[in-house]
Amino acid sequence: MSSHSTSTDAEATIVSRIASKLSHMGRALRHRNFRLFFYGQSISLIGTWMMRIATGWLVYRLTGSALMLGIVGFAGQFPSFLIAPFAGVFIDRTNRHHLLFFTQVLAMFQALAMALLTLTDLITIWQVIALSVCQGLINAFDMPTRQSLLVELLEDREDLSNAIALNSSMVNAARLIGPSIGGVLIAAVGEGWCFMFDAVSYIAVLASLYVIKLLPREAKQAEKKNVLQDLSEGWAYVSQSRVIRSTLLLVALVSLVGMPYVVLMPVMADKVLGGGPNTLGLMMAATGVGALIGALLLAARRSVLGLGKYIPMAVIMFGTGLFLFAVSRSLWFSVPLLVITGLGFILQLAVSNTLLQTIVDEDKRGRVMSYYVMAFMGTAPFGSLLAGSIAERWGAPLTLMMGGVGCVLGGLWFLRLLPKLREEIRPIYRRKGILPEIATGIQEATELRVPPE
Repeated sequence: MSSHSTSTDAEATIVSRIASKLSHMGRALRHRNFRLFFYGQSISLIGTWMMRIATGWLVYRLTGSALMLGIVGFAGQFPSFLIAPFAGVFIDRTNRHHLLFFTQVLAMFQALAMALLTLTDLITIWQVIALSVCQGLINAFDMPTRQSLLVELLEDREDLSNAIALNSSMVNAARLIGPSIGGVLIAAVGEGWCFMFDAVSYIAVLASLYVIKLLPREAKQAEKKNVLQDLSEGWAYVSQSRVIRSTLLLVALVSLVGMPYVVLMPVMADKVLGGGPNTLGLMMAATGVGALIGALLLAARRSVLGLGKYIPMAVIMFGTGLFLFAVSRSLWFSVPLLVITGLGFILQLAVSNTLLQTIVDEDKRGRVMSYYVMAFMGTAPFGSLLAGSIAERWGAPLTLMMGGVGCVLGGLWFLRLLPKLREEIRPIYRRKGILPEIATGIQEATELRVPPE
């Protein structure tokens, strides 16, 4: 009887802990504004990922060229490299809520143009490139605005790391669902209807942004400098911080040599694994599964402390998964490798994003996040162009192997920096009340305490 009672109590305790953990994972959703944003974006992002897979397949169908895949990837991301720092100055000076609404309207019309041109069989590769440039210009403002706005959607900033993790979960749930639907839809009715779904899906996010009510952000209008002064101030702030500088450099490296694997997925699906759009959808969904797992693991954490060690670990995991995927010639071996790849990729981005969002000064948030977007999206076009060129000459597998090795080396480099980064970040965490000075019985954290998508 006593043994049975003990067993029952243990089971009840386990269930209670699991329930508490699950409840904790969604704590940022108790904030009305964030909840509205989360649900609106969840629908819209499914359309976004459908459009991404459809664009890659459309380009490959029109040209059959790995190089052209790289060129389109370059066209869609290069604007972020050019204008993201200026966009950051603008974001710090304007209403982020209104700006995000405007960028979403523009993105909806871009998707609608892609849909109408494709459905009427008027689409050409040059139109795809031109519309990709338009999307890149929109993203240069949209992405840092979206990241900077997160903190304004929360009444309690202690939930910021959870909000970032949930935001990553949302993106990667869509990354799982969107390509799966997109692959089936492309095979059934073509790419045009994927673009149309994306255009219609923006209605959800526009509706959510319309009903969000935010308090006016504190601004010191009288202290504003001219654009070049603000730009210089933002650059000095980023470059003089070892933590911010090193984190952005690693993000840039992974985006340059690792992220182009997405561009080459149609080639891997067709030439290497002998599949079609359904195979491509399955492969993209596998990376989405891994990324979703990583985001949920981060959402379950109660504190940003101790996250820093995951940055190099995640990059090494991503690089190793990418290398093995390049070697694989079996779809069913490739799928679990892509899960690992997706897990490592999102962990690095999410943890890096949390770090920057946590330590940055509020008046420089837009500029710092614009540099994050520049590192993430701005270097990717050069990687896409380089990867497309190498793949055209020596094949996609060798290109991905080289990228995997580069990521592993980058992770090892960052691992060596951890002791120095700890020294810089502890005073910042103390000043912000994240890591208070405690009595001698409790030691300071021995890991880099940083957070990030």
